Amino acid sequence: MFLKHFLHHTLALLILGLVVTAVINVYIIWSADASIVSEIDELNKAQVVIILGAGVTETGILSQIFKDRVDTAAAVYFAKKVNKILVSGDNSSLAYNEVVPVQEYLLTLGVPSKDIFLDYAGFDTYDTMYRARRVFAVDSAVIVTQSFHLPRAVFLAKTLGLTVQGLPASTDATSLRNFWRERAAQVKAIFDIVIKSTPTYLGEPIPITGDGRSTLGL
Repeated sequence: MFLKHFLHHTLALLILGLVVTAVINVYIIWSADASIVSEIDELNKAQVVIILGAGVTETGILSQIFKDRVDTAAAVYFAKKVNKILVSGDNSSLAYNEVVPVQEYLLTLGVPSKDIFLDYAGFDTYDTMYRARRVFAVDSAVIVTQSFHLPRAVFLAKTLGLTVQGLPASTDATSLRNFWRERAAQVKAIFDIVIKSTPTYLGEPIPITGDGRSTLGL
């Protein structure tokens, strides 16, 4: 009898969890949809394009997903849709740095160092958007990432007070793993908003209207 009740309760909780996750997923996609465009020409002018971090190798080589984000962001910059590029990523240890390899790559593409801002503490999408608003004083931005990730990034940015547009990176990179990971991440996004999470690090203001070279070596 106990086992039967336990299984019934477990099944009910599982169904409830799936329903809640589905509702959150639909809500986030619906909330972000009007702010996502498919082509650079459709973008309005903004202060900055934000590159969300992804993996790099031990030698600093960008993963294909990351490189596609950077290439797309550079195209937005050279199309004069933004004046600055904000590179956000994980530099939580001396052995791992996502942002400096991007800066080095952007320099080879011809982006001036003064227009590249580095956020070493963008440990996740929420932290990146929170810090963009509070640390870098960003008012308006273009967010570049893969399409499976874009609705959550745009939703978080808008909820945290940014005027944003989303542009998909060239590689979609949707996989079963990414799909389910994103479902869980969307639930966490709502949780972060509800409890008003604060990032691991904040620090002194570094206005995006200034000189990006001030962020080197921070």
